Amino acid sequence: MVLLFVLITLAVVIWLYFRANPLAHGSWFMMRRFINWFPLGMSYAFLYIARFNVIASKQPLAMSNQTFGMIFGAGALTYAISLIINGPVVDKIGGRRGIMISVFGSGIADAALGYISYVWLVEKPSGTNMALLFAIVYSVNMYFQSFGSVSIIKVKSYWFHVRERGVFGAIFGTLISLGVYLGFDWGQGIVNAAEAHPAHPTFLHSVFVSLFNVQASKTPNAVWLVYFIPAALLIVWGVIDYFTIKDTPSHAGLEDFDTHDASSGEMHKEFTLVDLIRRVFLNPVMLMIGLVEFFSGVVRNAVIQWYKPFVEQMHQMGAAHFFYNHLGFLLMISGIGGGWFGGYVSDKYFHSRRAPPTAMAAGLLIVFLSLMAVFLFNTELVVGLSVVGIGFFTITITALMSGTAASDFGGRKATATAAGVTDAFVYLGASVESFSMGGIIKHGWIYWPLFLIPFALAGMLIALKMWNYLPEATRRYLHMVEKVNMPSPESSSSSSSGILKVEQAPTT
Repeated sequence: MVLLFVLITLAVVIWLYFRANPLAHGSWFMMRRFINWFPLGMSYAFLYIARFNVIASKQPLAMSNQTFGMIFGAGALTYAISLIINGPVVDKIGGRRGIMISVFGSGIADAALGYISYVWLVEKPSGTNMALLFAIVYSVNMYFQSFGSVSIIKVKSYWFHVRERGVFGAIFGTLISLGVYLGFDWGQGIVNAAEAHPAHPTFLHSVFVSLFNVQASKTPNAVWLVYFIPAALLIVWGVIDYFTIKDTPSHAGLEDFDTHDASSGEMHKEFTLVDLIRRVFLNPVMLMIGLVEFFSGVVRNAVIQWYKPFVEQMHQMGAAHFFYNHLGFLLMISGIGGGWFGGYVSDKYFHSRRAPPTAMAAGLLIVFLSLMAVFLFNTELVVGLSVVGIGFFTITITALMSGTAASDFGGRKATATAAGVTDAFVYLGASVESFSMGGIIKHGWIYWPLFLIPFALAGMLIALKMWNYLPEATRRYLHMVEKVNMPSPESSSSSSSGILKVEQAPTT
């Protein structure tokens, strides 16, 4: 039933994509663009299984909170650093090559994690620090994962006009949310089905018995399958990507067009890797976007990463049981809603400005974190709903900032670099919370939400500072459209105020 609902939700998202066509593209362009972004997006979503399967394997591998925090923190830090390195690389080689490097590299690394898990449980080597080895290979996996998000945004920048990028931000949020669902629910489903003698056998368990003879396993749980199966799925998507993805419309036999982002008027220029890095790191707006994403990354990852350990260690079996068993699905639905909410509000009500709905989302994060702190130990339903609400609004922020604002202000020429830097801040935040939370919760779980409230507040204040910012090329485009649509000089003075008073973002 859940899978059917997921498929229906995905179908609705695709329908909304074809409905949202403000520039009146031709039907074949819309279809070819769909053929381009759908396999690209699904590849990115399936990368999340190979990223979050470490959470599903925590209990079967008997990881302590400190070990788990060290492994996830090392991977997140590697991911953050790699994004800064690989963003400029993808700007030079293109998103098509970038996504294939990501899925094939991550697939191989995940297979290696599966082998390490097998050795960890079956052979139990005494002379090897298995946790350290696991952290190293997981970090290699995250290095290849880092090519994924910058590649999808790089390809997007040539196919979506700034007035359509709110819609793509919603699509990007949908893909992230689908990935979270796959990573949590499918990952946990694989682990459950891989048990030798589960309390409630499923069809997937019978498949594993037939294919892998899990009942003959030397351990109660063939947990390594949660790594081998995603590895195989990623290889399949990599092959599909090879035949379907094109970097630009012209590569697909269509006509390229001006997207009116920060690269407008500069497409003839060639930038070196140093030029790309300087273009982003010396831009104060990009650094503000990165800081918003850092604070959001701390909150988002701390909540979704530690909710299940909280429920397990507090032995909550009431309403928390529902949220625990369906966390991935609930985060997917809330994340899809958050992505579409942010994208629609940005394009519809704020003339493609990304900061206003971001500030609203950050403010609501403070509300939900406060509710968690008040009801943490006595009202499981409120805590579960707060976790879902935080999933909604953190995806809103990521879809608007990394998925959209980064490419708006970075421009097509530097999109991957810009997205890499902003996404790096997300996982720098994830690394900070991963290394911190294991020690913080030793003093009591109440410090979990209390630790996060200042980060949400800081993100909101920076977004408020950016409230009126637009790239210069976008501002000129909106001004031009406004003038074309003005029926008379008298009416223009009143109807255009929401656009003409928008600030140009500071540049270097």
